Amino acid sequence: MSSPTTAKRVSMLTLGCARNEVDSEELAGRLTAGGWRLVDDGEDADVIVVNTCGFVESAKKDSVDTLLAAADSGAKVVAVGCMAERYGTELAESLPEAQAVLGFDQYANLADRLDDVVAGRKVESHVPVDRRTLLPITPVQRQEKAQDVEVPGHGWGPRVLRTRLEDRPVAPLKIASGCDRRCAFCAIPSFRGAFVSRHPDEIVAEAEWLAAQGVREVFLVSENSTSYAKDLPAELGGLENLLERLAKVVDRVRVSYLQPAETKPSLVKAIATTPNVARYFDMSFQHSSEKVLRRMRRFGSTDSFLALVQQIRTLAPEAGIRSNVIVGFPGETEEDVAELERFLTGARLDAVGVFGYSDEDGTEAEGLDGKLDADTIAERVARISNLVEELIAQRAEDRVGDEVVVLVEHEEDDESDCVGRAAHQAPEVDGECVITNPEGLSVGDLVRCRVDAAEGVDLVVTALEVLPR
Repeated sequence: MSSPTTAKRVSMLTLGCARNEVDSEELAGRLTAGGWRLVDDGEDADVIVVNTCGFVESAKKDSVDTLLAAADSGAKVVAVGCMAERYGTELAESLPEAQAVLGFDQYANLADRLDDVVAGRKVESHVPVDRRTLLPITPVQRQEKAQDVEVPGHGWGPRVLRTRLEDRPVAPLKIASGCDRRCAFCAIPSFRGAFVSRHPDEIVAEAEWLAAQGVREVFLVSENSTSYAKDLPAELGGLENLLERLAKVVDRVRVSYLQPAETKPSLVKAIATTPNVARYFDMSFQHSSEKVLRRMRRFGSTDSFLALVQQIRTLAPEAGIRSNVIVGFPGETEEDVAELERFLTGARLDAVGVFGYSDEDGTEAEGLDGKLDADTIAERVARISNLVEELIAQRAEDRVGDEVVVLVEHEEDDESDCVGRAAHQAPEVDGECVITNPEGLSVGDLVRCRVDAAEGVDLVVTALEVLPR
């Protein structure tokens, strides 16, 4: 442990989505400003801060396992993040190994709370509330009130309160927090709160800072990017205007978390045609049966979704389109699964995550009738997964002979290849490109490549030209 003459040492562990990654880097910035020194190895830390995920049951289990493993290191352990915000005192009571369980309201004072933990002072555990109740129902009334509510990643002003925890050439950039949708299966709005956009000047300033750190690609994250700017003055412009500004700052801008029912033709055109914006559409379809979507409190149908896919591919045939789908939702029939298969076969998406339905605490779907047994859900997950695997492999095969621009992200251990991503591939979820002639290439290079082969969703490519920075 540290003595009064040595710096206090803290290690950050992050679970969950890219939004949590941004939050962890904000917390790292706050901690370094508060006199704490970041260390990579938990064995060398006085305190390990675990940024938990509370989205689904498997993520909660991973968070608890990580907290317990951190406690085994001998360091003091502090839980933050979505699971800590969602369960607070309940988590603290069931997990005495953690010295503190803190919600978002303590983020601004985290350095002080860690001082308390190290000094052995008692830190009160977070008491959960429905964060949707903290802001006005009407979006245009939220910005002023949001100054009084702790919303991670917001309200920094012109300064950037962030410390990078990795030196990758790609970084998430938060454009909004919270969600106003009421999807029957999702608990996120209750602990992330109502939707709040960040001011575009603040976002652009952070992108400039990231570019100065060597970042070549930023991917914009939120709970619902298509809602961006609905709570801002009209003169500030919407997501389309933000993309145009960011594209002048970094080499590649990627948008994530788009809602199909809210995706306007003007946004499709902006993503498909703006230079330096990746032709990439992360569409939250979730299903395509109109009946199932209505039970999910969502909108759309197979035909409307196929029309949206056609709209995208008319403007940008090479565009990448990915999505997630949930199978086994309460009331789903064989006809509904067949309708989902019709959509997936017609859409020929580049990447699809397939998830089996499970109850989530406090959601509407938890109380729905028509629940399917675990074996039926598992069978449907396997069925749709097999179809998806075949379809995305075909889509990748269709790219053989094309040219793609690859961002080099790392070298293989034997340095025989280097690995990166094309514009249609998002970090960690959509496959990668293996460059077979890596001589002279460096991490962070953008390289024009020829696609020589496909291996499942991954591409094997030959470097043709390094593009200027």
